[in-house]
Amino acid sequence: MIPEPPRTSGGYRDHPHAAESRLAFIRDAQHAGLTLAEIRGVLALRDSGEAPCDHVTDLITQHRDEINRRIAELRKTRTVLRDLAQQAAGTDPQSCSDADHICRIISPPRRSGT
Repeated sequence: MIPEPPRTSGGYRDHPHAAESRLAFIRDAQHAGLTLAEIRGVLALRDSGEAPCDHVTDLITQHRDEINRRIAELRKTRTVLRDLAQQAAGTDPQSCSDADHICRIISPPRRSGT
């Protein structure tokens, strides 16, 4: 993602000033949730002379939508866990000896015919 820098006569890498802003962009893009592959794509667009704004906007929208889906899933999971915790608090461990049921808290016995 960063071009190989020229070397000094002493063999040290001599990174141009542009490398610093490129590294800052990579860091900022990672903090925004972009993958390295996505960042490479943005840099490739910029390096080809194209403004990557539309592409970046699409990536941001995709990541935001994915985060929103994950938040919704986590909220549902939290509700299920809260209900299970309440059920667990009222469960007598002595009633959990039925070999036909693995765990009454997670999967209560079903009535016949259902």
